[in-house]
Amino acid sequence: MPLFRLGDQGSAVAEIRNILVGLGLLDSGPASARTTDTSNGWTPPEAVFDEASDRAVRAFQQERGLIVDGIVGPATYRALREASYQLGTRVLLYRLSAPMVGDDVAKLQSRLQNLGYYTGLVDGTFGESTHNAVCLYQSEYGLSSDGICGPSTLRSLERLGTRVTGGSPHAIREEEHVRRSGPQLSGKRILIDPGSGGLHEFSTGATADLESEVLWDLGRRLEGRMAAAGMETFLSHDGRGRPGDDERARVANMVDADLMIALRCAHYPNEGAHGVASFYFGNSHGSFSTIGRNLAGFIQREIVARTPLSDCRTHERTWDVLRLTRMPVTLIDVGYITNPTDATVLDDPQMRDVIAEAILVAVKRLYLLGENDRPTGTYTFAELLAAERLSS
Repeated sequence: MPLFRLGDQGSAVAEIRNILVGLGLLDSGPASARTTDTSNGWTPPEAVFDEASDRAVRAFQQERGLIVDGIVGPATYRALREASYQLGTRVLLYRLSAPMVGDDVAKLQSRLQNLGYYTGLVDGTFGESTHNAVCLYQSEYGLSSDGICGPSTLRSLERLGTRVTGGSPHAIREEEHVRRSGPQLSGKRILIDPGSGGLHEFSTGATADLESEVLWDLGRRLEGRMAAAGMETFLSHDGRGRPGDDERARVANMVDADLMIALRCAHYPNEGAHGVASFYFGNSHGSFSTIGRNLAGFIQREIVARTPLSDCRTHERTWDVLRLTRMPVTLIDVGYITNPTDATVLDDPQMRDVIAEAILVAVKRLYLLGENDRPTGTYTFAELLAAERLSS
């Protein structure tokens, strides 16, 4: 789809403005100015992407964990459409080929979770687990157990109050899975997802080549260390193609990994932007991956303690590579490839060794659950291997 930004006009802009008005982010009054075009001499004010629309789009992007640039591209447009659905305005059902996605699905998941029927992430996607939760609810309340959320199911849900307290069932299940798997790294299944250079407008030519080399080499170094620790590792692609986030998530789900670690480089038009940041799934509905967040925090602190890279902290996002995976995922922007200092750090093989070691130690910290741990930045690869051998 085309990109829409400040100054654009047309029917698509009118749709975007209408959704923003419905979300309460944009005043329903006319645009700030009437503009002319060459086709008919005048454009309706409600079809103009004015400064108020730009501010509303940026506010929406911030709220939804999207890149805040004021540009309505595929990701922002999809999120706008999803946000426009309110529970009760359409019948919800499971479709294998094209799952229904929207805020209405998230609201349904939240209600079913509060009643104890849904234990997954409130991600707004009507998948198999949501279908099963609806069926179970319907069967227990004397409704036709078809998994279709129509008027009768909605009326029944509205009559019931919250049953479950004390935290998200999904978070509890994630944490229990980590606790039961034990502190040893041996046997853990990890998918490593190195990014591809040249996918961003600021990553071209020599920059794109360096980005691909850095991420692929870092992935290999991390894979080698994890294998030495007895972990079962997989790479999401062979390095020759440039799969999209949905394809990377599909591979992760096929592998059925315990964790997914995505490696990326950050980009910015101003080369002054610098530092490392880590991301995990979290959305405006208050749902997030507890283990993804914990791992992101461990990785962020270890890399910052061991390298000269600045701390850009951890953040929740709704990117597809975080949202579409069934296991906890942490995505690491290991530095700004558009910043000369960060690029120099990443171009150093010894520093890539340090970053790979930091990530492995962070994974170990995750499974230690605070027991027999070491101060940040002090646990070495050799000590980790020795501890693994002693506990085997």
